[in-house]
Amino acid sequence: MHYITAGESHGPQLTAIIEGIPAGLHLDVEEINAALASRQGGYGRGNRQQIEHDTVEIVGGVRHQITMGGPVALVVKNRDHGNWGQIMDPVAPATPENSVRRVEKPRPGHADLVGGMKYRHKDLRNVLERSSARETAIRVAVGNVCQQLLNQLGVKLVGYVKQVGPVSAAGNLTTDVDAIRSAISQNDMRVLDQSKVAEIHELIDETKRQGDTLGGLIRVVVEDYPAGIGSYVSYDTKLDGKLAGAVMSMNAMKGVSIGDGFDAATSFGSQVMDAIDWSQDTGWSRLSNHLGGIEGGMSNGMPIVVNAAMKPIPTLYHPLQTVDVNTKKVVKANVERSDTTAIAAASIVIENVVAIELAKALLETFNASNFQRLQADVQRYRNEFKEY
Repeated sequence: MHYITAGESHGPQLTAIIEGIPAGLHLDVEEINAALASRQGGYGRGNRQQIEHDTVEIVGGVRHQITMGGPVALVVKNRDHGNWGQIMDPVAPATPENSVRRVEKPRPGHADLVGGMKYRHKDLRNVLERSSARETAIRVAVGNVCQQLLNQLGVKLVGYVKQVGPVSAAGNLTTDVDAIRSAISQNDMRVLDQSKVAEIHELIDETKRQGDTLGGLIRVVVEDYPAGIGSYVSYDTKLDGKLAGAVMSMNAMKGVSIGDGFDAATSFGSQVMDAIDWSQDTGWSRLSNHLGGIEGGMSNGMPIVVNAAMKPIPTLYHPLQTVDVNTKKVVKANVERSDTTAIAAASIVIENVVAIELAKALLETFNASNFQRLQADVQRYRNEFKEY
């Protein structure tokens, strides 16, 4: 399975083509739309979310809610394009009238300057329109298709927020996906510790008043993923490597780890390795899960735990120094409409890019032309591993 996305932040639409989804998978469009709506939530979001009300259109590869085996095509319209129609017109030639709102003062921390240098753009809007995190909307749509596939194979996962700026809201860490979903649904920051919500709101409000931004820490937990997916034989087949690459492909991510992650580096081996157990009823297991469900590049049957660190959003309302790309004069950076923090939304995006990689790995491992055949193969595989 692989996918590609296209579209700009203020262009007509975002588009995705997914190739390799098995025939016979039931897709619920309302589940995709619910995920898109969740991505737009969270305290600290900007005005753009009041304009967009993201919904998906399935325009290929599905008939009567069932995939047909060909590429699945998804579209999410940009409602804000109505305010940018001339400026972002794909076919009209450039004129003085439709070339307004140029970006010539690159924002520190964004793709603006380096992207302009690489692609020879002097109007950096050509960079920011594609490098914008708006693209994550269509990735959430792709990810939810993969989540529906995983769910129908008995795999479930959730992403949530562990920390916002300096405020930790990790609560009691658990790998019970249903319990996590229940807890984070009770607040608008997707955190486990309800007692920290008011403090986080106050932090976000004060940060907004200062014209500043916040990042944070995200955790994704995956339950009931089959053991043995991935491989130790080649660097590019390791499951943790693929997951890390997927997480780092998301805007603003600056760190990723599995299980205890960086904390494991400061511990002794006896405190980090997960002792092995076996029982007639459950088969193989571990007595702990410090390694986050992955050993030697392969899933080991324990819950998979992926952690991500998101930097503060680089668009500041009190902008930093930059240099105009045309005049070379020192100026203040461009100010584009942005969020104070998008950490809650980012947890949903990370959840979905993890789902994409987990689905890809399963579809690479088993016969994936038909979903019912895939289900049977996965169940046989699970039984074989239990009986080993």
